[in-house]
Amino acid sequence: MITIIDYKAGNIRSIQNMLRKLGYQSQISDKVETIAAAEKLILPGVGSFDHGVEQLQTSNLFDTIVEKATNGTPLLGICLGAQLMGLNSEEGKQSGLGFFNMRNVKFDTNRLNLQQKVPHMGWSHINLRKNSSIINNQSEDHRYYFVHSYHFSTDDAAIVSATCNYAYEFPCGLEKGNIFALQFHPEKSHRYGMEILKKFAEL
Repeated sequence: MITIIDYKAGNIRSIQNMLRKLGYQSQISDKVETIAAAEKLILPGVGSFDHGVEQLQTSNLFDTIVEKATNGTPLLGICLGAQLMGLNSEEGKQSGLGFFNMRNVKFDTNRLNLQQKVPHMGWSHINLRKNSSIINNQSEDHRYYFVHSYHFSTDDAAIVSATCNYAYEFPCGLEKGNIFALQFHPEKSHRYGMEILKKFAEL
C-alpha cells in the first residue's frame, strides 16, 4: 500500500487518482501510526517552504518521515515535497528533512529572456543524468509539467538524476537509494508522469 502524506499543503487527490488509474491502491493519511506502518510514501505539496516544514512538525510527521526513509522505505517527494527533502531554502528560514545535500534557490531572473517568467510554469523536457530507478530513458516526446519559483541547487552531481533547462540548466530530479525528489508533477504529466508513478509503485 502506498501512503500519500497529507500535511495540508496542496492538492493530493490527483496523485491518488493517477495511482488508481494505474491499478495501484493508495491511502491518504496525516496519522503518525499509519505513516510509520507504510510500505511506500509519497510526500506531495505546493506552497512555501517554511509553511511545509511547520505543517510537518505540527503534525508530528517530520521525524516519522526521516526515520522511515532512513530505514529503507521508498519515499517520493513531488514539487514542494521534493524541496523539503533538502537542507533549506532561500524562501524561508526553516531546515528541511535533510535527505539530500541540496538547497532551494530562487530563479536568477537576470538570466531569463523576455519570454521567460517566474514562476516557471508549463511543459518542459528533462535530461536524464544517470540511470534512474523511476525515470525512463528520455525521447523528444517526453515532457513534464512544472510550476515553481525556486529550484534545487547542489554541488553533489551523484544525486542528480535529471535536469531541466529554463534559461539555464538546473536539477529537477534527485535520487539516492530509496529516496526520490521530483520538481515537476508526474501526476499532471499524462502518460510520461504515469510511467514514473508506475515504476515507483513497483519498487
